[in-house]
This record gives sequence, structure tokens and C-alpha cells, in this order.
Amino acid sequence: MIVRDQPNVFKLLFSWRGTILPKVLPPLGVVMLLSTIIGGLSYTDYFHFPELPLVGFTLIGVVLSIFLGFKNSACYDRWWEARKMWGILIANSRHFDRDCRMLSQGRRQRVIQHVIVFANVLRDRLRHQTANPTELVETSGLTSQAISQLYQQANAPQYTLSLIQWELMQALKEGEISDIIYTQMNQHVAELSVVQTGCDRIATTPLPFAYSVLLNRTVYFFCFMLPFSLGSTLGLATPLLVGILAYTFLGLDALSSEIEEPFGKQSNDLPLDSMVRTIEIELLSTLGKPTPPPIQAQDHNLL
Repeated sequence: MIVRDQPNVFKLLFSWRGTILPKVLPPLGVVMLLSTIIGGLSYTDYFHFPELPLVGFTLIGVVLSIFLGFKNSACYDRWWEARKMWGILIANSRHFDRDCRMLSQGRRQRVIQHVIVFANVLRDRLRHQTANPTELVETSGLTSQAISQLYQQANAPQYTLSLIQWELMQALKEGEISDIIYTQMNQHVAELSVVQTGCDRIATTPLPFAYSVLLNRTVYFFCFMLPFSLGSTLGLATPLLVGILAYTFLGLDALSSEIEEPFGKQSNDLPLDSMVRTIEIELLSTLGKPTPPPIQAQDHNLL
């Protein structure tokens, strides 16, 4: 995720890092080159391409804007829902820290360690990556054998939640907590399970492929055919107007595709590493353990 102070108008106009321009620059360059050729030929009266009716492009542009707006809204809803899910995860980790103080010191420490592990393995599951077991052993405080057993599970986050619930059940059996306290604390486990389910749903259910392909093809068709409609009218000014229109349509299409998958490592994806580190710092500090340093943004990009 790009994090930076709100730039002034000049800096905002020439921003590069974190914008969608690097992704759309190749097709945008082709469209502007085509516009230059068509506009130059028309301006010099060397050759006139058949003029396509502008009213047709106007109607297509209006319809395309509506569908691009719908796609961007749908993709942003996915991004924002994912952020809310991780907000719930952070909130529940704090709930565990407060409620677990009723447990014995050893059991409280194990529950907190499992909450830290849950945040790590959920992030790795969503990003389709494998964490460094050594780092997870150092951060969570669990043994290497426990971490190895964890990675043998088909669903590591769910397995971690089952370990937390087992600790709570043992505390209930041994009389450390009452059934009312157990029910309250077990609710946090259920909420973490809901978070994982919601994140899995977002990660495994993208927008319908046929819809995305249709919209993408229409955007490129519109942008590459636009010079043939405006070339004879605008002449040498054709690349400027076509470039602005093409940047808008190509940029909206590329931006929606980027935020459609909010758990990746692209510039506008969620900073899962930073949120996991926040959980680690807060929970480890309550246990009196050494805390890792906060993750800093590199070149305004926070992972």
C-alpha cells in the first residue's frame, strides 16, 4: 500500500510510484503513436482515413463509463471488505489479550502465541506463500516441532484456532474460568473463524472472468479506434485528446484489476505484513517478550 503525505497539486500531477500509469504506459504509447500518424496524415492532406461517426463513439463511451464505474465499485468493495476483515482480526487479538488475563500465566501465553501464529499463517495462506519457519518460531515462541506440525495441516489457520479452543476447554475443565467466561472467550475464536472465511471467499472468488474479459476488450477496442474518429477533425491535436481519454479508460480498467485481489503485494494492495507486525508487537509486549521493530514503508510502499 502506498503511504505518503498528501502531496500538492504539482507533485500529484507528476507522481509515478503507486499510480497506474506504469501499467498502462505501453498500450497508451501505442494509441498516442497511432493518433500522431493519423492526425499528421490528415493535417498534411496526404491521406484521409474514412471518418467513423463520432456519435457512435459517444454512445459507446457513455456505456463503457457506466460499466467501468460498476467494476471499480465492485472491486473497491472487495478491497474495503478485506480491510474490514483484518480490522476485526486486530480487534479480536486485543480482546484476547484482555480476556486471557483470567487464565493461568502458562495457558495465557500459549493462547497469545497461537493468536500471533494465526495472523501469520492466514496472511501466508492469502498470499500463497510459505513463511520462514525460523522467523515464526522466534516471533511466536512456539517450538520448531509445533511449527512443523502446523505446516503439515491442510488448513493451518483453522488448525491454529482449534488449538486455541482446546486451551480454553482445558481451562474450563480445570476450573480456571467459568462457563460464562468460556462462552465469551470462545466467541472471539468464532469471530476469527469468520474473518478467515471472509478472506478465503474474497481470495477464491474473483469477478466473473467473462465479464472482465468483455470489459477489457471493449476498452482496448474503444481506445484504438478513437483516433480514426477524431483524426480528421483534430489533426495534430489528436494525440493529446486521445491520450487523455485512453489514459482514463485504460487506467480505470487496470486499477480495478489491481484492487480486485487485495491480498497481494502490488502497490495498492493491503499491507498485511504491517498489520501482522502490529499484532505481534502489541501481544508480545503484554507478555513481556522482546518485540520486533515496526515495518517501515520502502519508497512509500508499505507491505
